[in-house]
Amino acid sequence: MNKTAKVVITVMIILSNLICTNMVIADDTNDDGPITKDIIKNESWEATGTQLPRVSAGAAIVMDAKSGRVLYEKNGYKRNSIASTTKIMTAIVAIENGKDDEDVIVSKRAASIGGSRVNLKEGKIYKLGNLLNAMMLRSGNDAAIAIAEHIGGSVEAFAEMMNRKAAQIGATNTNFVTPHGLDDPQHYSTPFDLAMITQYALKNEKFCKIVSTKSSSFEGNPINNTNEMLSLYPGADGVKTGYTGQAGRCLVTSATHNGWKVISVVLNCSTRSVRAQNSKILLDYAFGNYSTYDYLKQGQQISEIGIHKGLNNSVGLCSDKDVSIPLKKDEADRIKAEYDIPKTLEAPIQKGSRIGTVKYVLDGKVLAYADIKATDNIKRKDFYYYFDRIFKTWARLVHER
Repeated sequence: MNKTAKVVITVMIILSNLICTNMVIADDTNDDGPITKDIIKNESWEATGTQLPRVSAGAAIVMDAKSGRVLYEKNGYKRNSIASTTKIMTAIVAIENGKDDEDVIVSKRAASIGGSRVNLKEGKIYKLGNLLNAMMLRSGNDAAIAIAEHIGGSVEAFAEMMNRKAAQIGATNTNFVTPHGLDDPQHYSTPFDLAMITQYALKNEKFCKIVSTKSSSFEGNPINNTNEMLSLYPGADGVKTGYTGQAGRCLVTSATHNGWKVISVVLNCSTRSVRAQNSKILLDYAFGNYSTYDYLKQGQQISEIGIHKGLNNSVGLCSDKDVSIPLKKDEADRIKAEYDIPKTLEAPIQKGSRIGTVKYVLDGKVLAYADIKATDNIKRKDFYYYFDRIFKTWARLVHER
């Protein structure tokens, strides 16, 4: 082989490695430098006032974790590659269908996957709970495949479970092909769908505990959470990072201030520092411009309604759930409650039966709604009731004579 041929082959090998690396890299396997608090603190961004946040992320959203109200979005409903933020869905499906102490046998497919990994050994047995931590903290792709094969029987079957769950949640512009999120043209979601999936997942205590953990250990080795916001942003308590060549730097963050939790999503950022800065901008905008207004408490009586032919003349009405809405001050002045309930009801009435609805409307848009239910059982006046009334009236008249 001549010298020219050797050079060509060497160049081809290098290019091939670069291309393959770009295809499989996930999260911090190709870190672009450390992030310090100064990187976030020193950036000057508009966080309050009427000006909307300025973010360089290709797509972004910030959402109230309770009501699901979108407070800001940029290309929030556009399909994107989502890298390892995929693992949010992987984790919640595994948590709902498995137990921490279950034994998971690692396949060759899991052990040989590229990108970020925790170096699982083919044929070795691990506990499901430990794999979940390794997947969500260190973003182990090998752990994701091992979990998927254990829960679903195969990666493909588990992806179907993920898609069914997405549809159930209402994330209808999402399609999962893998449990790890390495680039695939048929694997995508949107900032809005990712926020909805996260909103659902955060209702699970085990999920919350995992994604809020800064550091742990796996097989005797320390593992640190790839989510930089846990250390940089006050109140940050989740959720998941992501990175591939196609998706760019991605981050889903949850943060809680004064009992109010919001979710931010940034996709396709150029560096870790940029995704941290963009996430901070969105969170600052939410916490700096909105306050939560509590309108209804589940089960608390809010009014009464008259009953026709009932043993009681009226019955109490209550909401079937809490209603809290994040609003700007001027929005709170304009929001209206629209009740749809009848003027009277016909007995009998069963406790908990749906009587009507209430909607909270801002500028023609429904921000929240609740069913209105009866607080008590109300029996109907029947033949025996009227007979008893006649008998008692007759007895009283006889006694008076």
